[in-house]
Amino acid sequence: MKHINPLMRRQWLWCCLLLVQAFTASAEARLPVAQRIVSLDLCMDWMLVYHLDSTSVAALSPLYQRYPLPIQPVDWPVHDGSVEQIFSLQPDLVLVGEYNAPMLRSRLQRLGLPVQVVQLPRSLAEVVDYEQQLLALLGLPQAQASPAPVLLAAEPGAPRLLLLGANGIGTGRGTFEDQILVQAGWQNYLTESGYLRLDLEQLVNDPPDALLWAAPGSAALANRFAEHPALLQRIPAARWLTTDYWRWQCPGPWTWELIEQLKQAREALD
Repeated sequence: MKHINPLMRRQWLWCCLLLVQAFTASAEARLPVAQRIVSLDLCMDWMLVYHLDSTSVAALSPLYQRYPLPIQPVDWPVHDGSVEQIFSLQPDLVLVGEYNAPMLRSRLQRLGLPVQVVQLPRSLAEVVDYEQQLLALLGLPQAQASPAPVLLAAEPGAPRLLLLGANGIGTGRGTFEDQILVQAGWQNYLTESGYLRLDLEQLVNDPPDALLWAAPGSAALANRFAEHPALLQRIPAARWLTTDYWRWQCPGPWTWELIEQLKQAREALD
């Protein structure tokens, strides 16, 4: 066996040590930035549950107990919404949507906690950026974000879909929900913008090609409009579509799965 110079041996070992240290530092840099995260609202709850495991989350908001994400049945820690309890958790990061818990987050900021206010997407194009922003805050790879879709325009002659909510409120054009319908190959039955109170007589005289009952299945007075016999008679049962109701509540990676459900319902009409 060829003899190795002791000096060369030491240099070789030193290079190996430097490589190991560099690899270790790189691996540590890829670890989540925040190890103890608190959420203040439902949409942040769902994003944390979707992307993390419970060991990285100090506490979700109290809303999560009422509306748990159905795709992740694990028991998660939940705070009671008080400043005292959240402060006692000493989180590395507090996440909250731009419209939620303004007084609570302000008090937490004054106490020195790292509160990050996240702007919610107002269009399908912003959903991917929204998810990438949260992944960056969590220290997760951007590759985990949903791929950016090719956004579609409404096709002339596409079947008309009415998105019917509680209390006879329909979702019109220029809304986030309208973009979801169009992306799935429908056109919105309503031609006006925003959220509109529907006229039962108009619906009976000119029914949509299909109706999506976007409300919880529980019995309530708010559901009476959708249960009217005239409406049920004019729109066949096969044209009353259903999707996972929870997917409409917050934007996120599940929005693309919702679009796929609506695409399949569109194809079933042909």
